[in-house]
Amino acid sequence: MTRIGIITQARMTSSRLPGKVLLPAGDSTMLDHHLDRLEDAGLPIVLATTINDTDDPIVDLANRRKVSVFRGSEKDVLSRFVGAAEAFEFDAIVRVTSDCPLIDPALIIRGVQAFCDRNDPWLYVSNALTRTYPRGMDFEVFSRRALQLANNKATATYQREHVTPFFYQMGDPRIRLENIAGSSDMSAYRVTLDTPEDYALLKRLIEDYEGEALTVEGIVSVLAAHPDLASINRHVEQKKLGE
Repeated sequence: MTRIGIITQARMTSSRLPGKVLLPAGDSTMLDHHLDRLEDAGLPIVLATTINDTDDPIVDLANRRKVSVFRGSEKDVLSRFVGAAEAFEFDAIVRVTSDCPLIDPALIIRGVQAFCDRNDPWLYVSNALTRTYPRGMDFEVFSRRALQLANNKATATYQREHVTPFFYQMGDPRIRLENIAGSSDMSAYRVTLDTPEDYALLKRLIEDYEGEALTVEGIVSVLAAHPDLASINRHVEQKKLGE
């Protein structure tokens, strides 16, 4: 039987908003909101952080919540994911990041179902190959076997820092890609956590609109009905691979 688990990455030393995962919103931190959403997907969770002392507060939070932790390289995140997958004996992995405090667990469930239906160890499933969902709702699903292949063959620094470019850049001919698309194009919206403006929007969504309990469609409905909210971080540009 395939053992599937969620591995999410988090660290305190973000370049654009240091300590962002422990910033407060409502009665919880952003990382708490993220883990709450992941727990609703009903899969084992591992929080993959670094061996740096600066990330001890992340480990403390995970321990308080009884969430499993794996600590590895700060820069070589690909090796960190391999170590986590092997340590917890996951046959397949859902990769998410703590930049997504409001990720919709229903999306994760949908992606896992698509992966399991194909029964293909070389399949890579994501909802960001062709973006229809807002940033902040991203997930990827792939096998540990494929992850180990990427670890063995990926050499570029950005491939190791961002974990999965080897897959969607077709680093091996066996890899097959499958995109999970939304029923409409919601890609203009940004509910990820990377800058002070992103934090300001997410804090408003959580504290004024109960965003932590909304589906992705519900969050988009709030943003569409309140253009002033969406304008808070509309100008923010996503960092590109290698930046």
